[in-house]
Amino acid sequence: MARVRLDAVSKRFGNVTAMNAVTLDIADGEFFAILGPPGAGKTTTLRAILGLEKPDAGRVLLDDEDVTELWPGDRDIAIVFQNLALYPDKTVFDNLAFPLRQRKLPKTEIGERVQRAAKVLKIEALLGRKPAKLSGGERQRVAIGRALVRDPRAYLFDEPLSALDALLRLEMRSELKYLQRDLNRTLVYVTHDQVEAMSMADRIAVLREGAVQQVSTPEDVYHRPVNRFVATTIGSPPMNFLPATGRRHNGSVTVEHPSFTLRVADAGFALEDGAPCFVGVRPEDVHVGGGDAAIEATVFVTEPLGGETVVDLHLGDRVVKALAPPTARFAADEAVRIALDPRRLHLFDAAGEALVSAAGERLFELDVTG
Repeated sequence: MARVRLDAVSKRFGNVTAMNAVTLDIADGEFFAILGPPGAGKTTTLRAILGLEKPDAGRVLLDDEDVTELWPGDRDIAIVFQNLALYPDKTVFDNLAFPLRQRKLPKTEIGERVQRAAKVLKIEALLGRKPAKLSGGERQRVAIGRALVRDPRAYLFDEPLSALDALLRLEMRSELKYLQRDLNRTLVYVTHDQVEAMSMADRIAVLREGAVQQVSTPEDVYHRPVNRFVATTIGSPPMNFLPATGRRHNGSVTVEHPSFTLRVADAGFALEDGAPCFVGVRPEDVHVGGGDAAIEATVFVTEPLGGETVVDLHLGDRVVKALAPPTARFAADEAVRIALDPRRLHLFDAAGEALVSAAGERLFELDVTG
């Protein structure tokens, strides 16, 4: 096993900064996800850990050993690529055995390791087949098995499930999480899919344009995003943002929106008088109808998803998403009333780069205006 650290690692490709002083500390035996949109620097970060990219600045460390100048083959790290990279002319057995033969291990040990990995991944019956005769999920297991047989210090996964259908991705997520816990090995998992990161990882690093935005547990990243980018990246549907203005008066702070006003005691509140800001509220905390619903809105469209219905609402000049039960029925342009859960409101500064107040941190008093 290995502790993996990046110490202020930067990497540029021409005018593009793929990694901007990236610092990460991945614990021994941790399932760690690196999440971000395309172009965020996720794969470059993974390649820097593996040694395929040499940093322009900073250090890569494994168990406190500086391996920045070490060749990839000497780092004892296994990677599963997005395209799986199986040898089409080799059987499953030979695909699994290939990295062991490269290391010139004894034939009996190679056979034992291959059989052991095949048993763990439940592909013993496939050892004589070639990749073209396998399903997508079976090929995925073979790619994982090829990394598994090496018994490396750490595993790296570069969006390995992106080519699979939705049902198979769901199955493989569970299997990967179980496998990592069973092996008790450090696993760094790169993905643009927030569901994968939230459901599997012990901790998540959110990247944007090569810079780390937040590193924390899935629960903390979801409930206390440090900025609007993280709040949008985590959560489906993403958080709603409503422009408002902060006011200070007689020891209290009010946040004014055309449809409502929030009041809270002024206790270290980092919001200046007259400062623009954004009220953030997740769709599950927007309630359509009910006794507390008093804010006027208009139904735009509905998105039935089976277990729930996403209701898109016009609130002033903004579209706000709410979650409703699957039995709820709304017509386009229908006038409705909504309620915002005052215990679940976030507040961000005007630029969206700083969290002023997280959900549950302060209990706002909500008054409907207009």
